Amino acid sequence: MHIEAYSFEGVKQKFPNHFHDYYVIGFIENGKRLLVCNGRESVIQPGDILLFNPGDNHACQQVSEEALDYRCLNIQPDVMKKTAMEIKGTASLPVFRENVAFNSNLADSLRELHRMIADKNRDFKKEEIFYFLMEQLIQEYSGVQPYDKSEEPSAEIQTVCRFIEEHYAETISLDQFSYLTGLSKYHLLHSFTKQKGISPYSYLEAIRIAHAKKLLEEGESPADTAFATGFHDQSHFTNFFKKFIGLTPKQYGIIFQEKQEK
Repeated sequence: MHIEAYSFEGVKQKFPNHFHDYYVIGFIENGKRLLVCNGRESVIQPGDILLFNPGDNHACQQVSEEALDYRCLNIQPDVMKKTAMEIKGTASLPVFRENVAFNSNLADSLRELHRMIADKNRDFKKEEIFYFLMEQLIQEYSGVQPYDKSEEPSAEIQTVCRFIEEHYAETISLDQFSYLTGLSKYHLLHSFTKQKGISPYSYLEAIRIAHAKKLLEEGESPADTAFATGFHDQSHFTNFFKKFIGLTPKQYGIIFQEKQEK
């Protein structure tokens, strides 16, 4: 079972609209924020649990003077599918219907699980807590969404997404999107944002950051990572990365260096 435990302390910055390709299960320790997820606004505070599916667009900002202390677990889809199979007996990914479990009585269990994973605790109690916690979260907050083809992005928008995912390290223009899809620039921007819940450039930013994280986790330097993910200079990359992640690329890379040394 490979699950990443992240901690953010003393954060006051605004996090722009973005998404992840994995599940995020988090909880607030301190602070109060306005969360916008999939177009819905919620005020989140200590005791609340956050549930993000892969691809859920979300952004947040301060609504109080107190800085944010936040803990989260990042769970890859393959791990979640295996977990759901063991719990429900079906090989399908859960879809969390609600992104916030307000004042949840599961927050204490999640806090303990986060601590044990962060400390690399080898006691089987860690897995016990994980399975009981996931059982409750899946049963109470997830469901199988009926397939609705009308909700699927159009062929043109899927083409743009694939192009961005394949050419994220290059300089990309709206002219290229228009050529690929036959849509005008304005119509393409409007359609993409409406269907994906995020603008094309924000989608590109999220893809670049996802690849940058993987490179830094593998030990690449911030300078090499910046070049490999399409940033023109390291300073721009550092500012951009910190805006999204809350840490500089160097700080993020050190976390994984320390994990490997333990």
